[in-house]
Amino acid sequence: MHLSELVRLALLEDVGAADVTTEATVPAGLGGAATIRAKQHLVVCGHEAAAEVFRQVGATYRPRAEEGVLVPPGTLVAEVEGPLRALLTGERLALNFLMRLCGIATHTRKAVSAAPGLKVVDTRKTTPLHRALERRAVRIGGGGNHRFALYDGVLIKDNHIAAAGGITAAFQRARAAAHHLLRIEIEVETLSQVEEALAAGADALLLDNMDDATLAAAVRLARAAPRPVLLEASGNMTAARLPVVAATGVDMVSMGGLIHQAPWADLSMKISAVQEHP
Repeated sequence: MHLSELVRLALLEDVGAADVTTEATVPAGLGGAATIRAKQHLVVCGHEAAAEVFRQVGATYRPRAEEGVLVPPGTLVAEVEGPLRALLTGERLALNFLMRLCGIATHTRKAVSAAPGLKVVDTRKTTPLHRALERRAVRIGGGGNHRFALYDGVLIKDNHIAAAGGITAAFQRARAAAHHLLRIEIEVETLSQVEEALAAGADALLLDNMDDATLAAAVRLARAAPRPVLLEASGNMTAARLPVVAATGVDMVSMGGLIHQAPWADLSMKISAVQEHP
């Protein structure tokens, strides 16, 4: 969904026919300005979404802190100006976008910093219709993206394997259906599944929910195979565990928690000036 449409629907949800409190308390002729500041250490992210909110309500949003930068509490993140009613009506929705996206970027930065050099990517565990925003926030935080959706990558998971009658059958059907530029990844949970997936010809393995010892053994099996295979570790991944996982020699780690476990960052908006609106 395009950002402008997402914001339009979000405003419809939040404002409906009118912001009754603002219209009752704030004269229509007043203009004003406001500041948005960080209330904690956070990685700045979400200017585009916040700007679109204020654009649609008739105000102007100006970023004052660069995206991707870790800032301390009190940092001026953005300034907003325009009709005072517009500032108040757009405040909560704009902050919701900023708090969510800064939160994901900050959470991702912590994970990535735990194991420098290890590629850490997200998954499809995203808020419906917010996927593009949330996955951009992962990139802003220093992480990477997995396949965007079901249409742009072949990943044979446990239920595909069960439905197809086994790893080999599932791979053969996928290889026959996929064009030659698409790599095929297979999710495996045991060493015997690793062996079967390698024998079938998998291009990549998702080593899922393995303990550290099994994960290391799976990497040794895969590295001994006659053809190179991409190795992705996933399941029960935490920032504290990442250095150990990196030491096994996997190529990357995928963490759905980069998005769905990210706490919202804390920001606030305060009116800084009130004047007659021209």
